[in-house]
Amino acid sequence: MNGENFTLCGKMVAPSYVRQGSQARRGHEQLIRRLLEQGKCPEEGWSESTVELFLNELAVMDSNNFLGNCGVGEREGRVASSLVARRYYRLIHGIGRSGDIAAVQPKAAGSSLLNKLTNSVVLDILKISGVRSVASCFVVPMATGMSLTLCFLTLRHRRPRAQYIIWPRIDQKSCFKSMITAGFEPVVVENVLEGDELRTDLEAVERKIEELGAENVLCVHSTTSCFAPRVPDRLEELAATCAKHEIPHIVNNAYGVQSSKCMHLIQQGARVGRIDAFVQSLDKNFMVPVGGAIIAGFDESFVQEISKMYPGRASASPSLDVLITLLTLGASGYKKYLSERKEIYSFLAQELKTLASAHGERLLHTPHNPISLAMSLDGLQASSDQAVTQLGSMLFTRQVSGARVIPLGREQVVNGHTFRGFMSHAESYPCPYLNAASAIGITREDVTLCMKRLDRCLRTLKKDGGAARSCSTGPDVDQEAPDEE
Repeated sequence: MNGENFTLCGKMVAPSYVRQGSQARRGHEQLIRRLLEQGKCPEEGWSESTVELFLNELAVMDSNNFLGNCGVGEREGRVASSLVARRYYRLIHGIGRSGDIAAVQPKAAGSSLLNKLTNSVVLDILKISGVRSVASCFVVPMATGMSLTLCFLTLRHRRPRAQYIIWPRIDQKSCFKSMITAGFEPVVVENVLEGDELRTDLEAVERKIEELGAENVLCVHSTTSCFAPRVPDRLEELAATCAKHEIPHIVNNAYGVQSSKCMHLIQQGARVGRIDAFVQSLDKNFMVPVGGAIIAGFDESFVQEISKMYPGRASASPSLDVLITLLTLGASGYKKYLSERKEIYSFLAQELKTLASAHGERLLHTPHNPISLAMSLDGLQASSDQAVTQLGSMLFTRQVSGARVIPLGREQVVNGHTFRGFMSHAESYPCPYLNAASAIGITREDVTLCMKRLDRCLRTLKKDGGAARSCSTGPDVDQEAPDEE
């Protein structure tokens, strides 16, 4: 209510009580004013009542919520179900216009403000997380794979002759299909084995550029967050190579925002060389429903160019979800999650190492991977050809989600390209293994329970000689691994 309405309230209720209510209201409004002034994530999280008040204030600015609105167009924000309307806080118009996902809608000042604020708050979080020099970003209502495709399609207009994308191998289907869908030919560069780690073959990348001709290469498509024993690409060296040959560089930073090491690699890559855009998932980094990503870069004009490539308006749901989440957590709350994740990574590593040793296996040495870990399964492989994949089935039926069991010698054809040793990021990795990851939101209880169930499964398989037929009803975990996009 405004001041006049509070004065009128004082005629019906004791003025002292009304003043208290007015002061409480001003407390909410001061938080909102600070957000509008600064465009940054508040240091301390907001209460639900403040968030809801703010969203309701935005909603009444959209034409579908005007009291006297008379809509005679084809898109008037009409919603048949009141449940659906409440789910979206009556912010129905979505974001953007037909020619630009970042443009302001005349019919929807509130939704447009939501879009601008979300992008501004997310940019602040990317800076807090380690990429200090990022210039611009926007939330797009597509998962990481399609968001990468949008980046490649934008580069097509800058490099019309280019037909190849150089891609250090990462065994995740959406990364590969993002290039195919955009109409380009992926040039797969196999990784090199250094100790237990799979690392970028920089010399092979250089050879491919010279072989294909720099003018025929659309970009280098690198990766930060990945499943061990693969580790983040050598971003600084790749960025320098791209700058030297004047080739764009797109980074798949799928769940890298939660890792200070991944974000540092991006910051350093941009400092010493060239990174045109980096893409990250909303659900994996901010604990919101699947369906959104952040496209960010160091050249504001190029990021705007990508946003204008998006055809038509877009759903506001991912923007709404991440804004609500960040306003509720605040910068301090999000940083606390990041700190806890890093602590539990160390706890998971120690627990997995102890368990591996107890079963005659070992924790693979992958110090350059800050999120994912891997445990060898050599002994299990020796006991039975089926024992490794059987372990995946047993974990699945025991409600251990996210663990990946990788056997030897698997082949997979993806859009006509045959990947040998699929899911291990190499044609012939030396041993089968099991993956586990310490991702944002994980708890010590998750780790403890996982280790207990994994221990039981391994003991059962050894006792039964790898048969464990009673547990064979579940699907092999490696057949449909957790997404990494």
